[in-house]
Amino acid sequence: MSSNPHYALLQARLETLNAQELLIEDESHLHAGHAGNSGGASHFRATIVANCFETLPMIAQHRLVYDLVRDLIPFPIHALALKTRAPSKGTS
Repeated sequence: MSSNPHYALLQARLETLNAQELLIEDESHLHAGHAGNSGGASHFRATIVANCFETLPMIAQHRLVYDLVRDLIPFPIHALALKTRAPSKGTS
């Protein structure tokens, strides 16, 4: 959990998936000095395990997630890396 407002925005959107597992990591520090890094939290990685992914191929899972955050990218969130799966597909 982070007190960063961008993290909170992202978390609120992703929580609508009612995921069994939701892990959001702020990786902005890994991009310090790179184009697209404004110095704040802007690069995230999300791991999501959700029942709504059960019948969807990975590309459709990712589209579903990106549709939830479309208005947050590229600002205030510059990058979002995803790892998604259905609960029945084993461990991540």
